[in-house]
Amino acid sequence: MTYSIFLFLPGGQEMLIIMVIILLLFGGKKIPELMRGMGKGIKEFNNAKNSIESEIKEGIREAEAQEVNKTVEK
Repeated sequence: MTYSIFLFLPGGQEMLIIMVIILLLFGGKKIPELMRGMGKGIKEFNNAKNSIESEIKEGIREAEAQEVNKTVEK
């Protein structure tokens, strides 16, 4: 079953071909800019993901606190 997971991952030759195509399309001078932009995008995505995760956890804590207060009041 684990073999099928790795079936669609590119190997060494495929990665080399992809890198050559990227080099031909963008040129050597544009690649650092492209990578910098990709890094910023990944950083923003992770920040948004962490923000949403913390909001969800805070909402769960508030709901649990309200539930505890309801049971204490009864």
